[in-house]
Amino acid sequence: MPKAVWNGTVIAESDRTEVVEGNHYFPADSIKKEYFQESNTHTTCPWKGLASYYNVAVDGQVNKDAAWYYPSAKEKAKNIEGYVAFWRGVKVES
Repeated sequence: MPKAVWNGTVIAESDRTEVVEGNHYFPADSIKKEYFQESNTHTTCPWKGLASYYNVAVDGQVNKDAAWYYPSAKEKAKNIEGYVAFWRGVKVES
């Protein structure tokens, strides 16, 4: 089962991930919310829409904008709407 790990801690785990452009997107109910902090960062993808970000915080260390999601995805990306993906050193293991 895919899991996202940062700083030695599993921060998300699900057998219902969606893979888009090589990134595993985890359902919102599979992330461990205690490790996530809202960020003010937003970016735009031409075909997925406006992305929002989370900082990931584990054991007092913060990985800024290490997770992103599309709260209102465009039509071609509706399958990942609300799903969370990772980068910046967060490892996704199967």
